[in-house]
Amino acid sequence: MQPPETILVDKPKVACDGGKASLGHPRVFLNMEGKGQIDCPYCGRRFVLKQDTAAE
Repeated sequence: MQPPETILVDKPKVACDGGKASLGHPRVFLNMEGKGQIDCPYCGRRFVLKQDTAAE
């Protein structure tokens, strides 16, 4: 099953709030921990680290 949305990011640590203002979910902070991608446990959005970005 495909994630509902894939977002390219510049940093391995991201925050997700569902992106729908009051219809979203509580803000969660996610850390890819060297995996290069992570899915939000609430909404399923997939955050992918851009290829040319150095890990922090």
